[in-house]
Amino acid sequence: MSAQINKINFAERQSAKMQVYDSALLNNPALSELKDLWQYRDLLMQLIARNIKTRYKRSVLGILWTMLNPLLMMLVLTFVFSNVFRFQQPHYAAYALAGVALWNFFAQTTTGAMSELIWGGNLMNKIYLPRSIFAASALGTSLVNLLLTLIPLFVVMAITGVPFRPALLILPLPILLTAMFALGVALILSRVAAYFADVLEMYQIFLTAWMYLTPIIYPKEIISPDLQWLFNLNPMYHLIEIFRAPLLIGWLAGPKTVLASTAAAVVTLAFGWWYFSRKADELAYRI
Repeated sequence: MSAQINKINFAERQSAKMQVYDSALLNNPALSELKDLWQYRDLLMQLIARNIKTRYKRSVLGILWTMLNPLLMMLVLTFVFSNVFRFQQPHYAAYALAGVALWNFFAQTTTGAMSELIWGGNLMNKIYLPRSIFAASALGTSLVNLLLTLIPLFVVMAITGVPFRPALLILPLPILLTAMFALGVALILSRVAAYFADVLEMYQIFLTAWMYLTPIIYPKEIISPDLQWLFNLNPMYHLIEIFRAPLLIGWLAGPKTVLASTAAAVVTLAFGWWYFSRKADELAYRI
């Protein structure tokens, strides 16, 4: 009798496991993916730590390169655009460095998510783990790099005479909105990249064009009024504006800019999460 009860209990446990991992029985894949990501949060932290250690393992400067890279780029941009093109942009060095820092955060997250997913293809075939963990780890790695980049940014602000105002306390808001937007785009691209291997290379080209169509290294005032509507359709234009405002102006950006940034972040993340999670179980067989 006892043996029969044990067999029944074992069968029930096996049935419960099948209900968890059978995608056909999941009523809400998006919610299930979110729950799994939370349960695997320890693994997520380990992946982020691995990415950071791997990136700087053989580098002489190590993690300092994260701060020196945008700083050196800022010096080149300041020389070229302030002396050659003679843009009349107050505190151009801080203006350019802030734009480059946030753009790199977005670019590293979106490209890193695709690379991480492709790298994890073999791992997904061996063990179960939430597919979104690769995009989340790319986001976490890029976030650490962004926080490190803020150090030379604050140094440049101090050297060039940009005052430190209480508005800096709202800086986490534009970072959060950019993170949401970047994660949404990363999830969309990751799913497409699982089906089409050339997406990563094509996206690199698109990313370069997108950067030059965003006022990162040039002042927004030079944009022709006839093209202003086109820039208003660019989510990164608004996100960079609300990131720069507390740093350079000393207050939050205008309500239209904040609203546009918030809408872009929320809608993109919601759609990206839904689009990715509904076919997440198939990704292991596509990579």
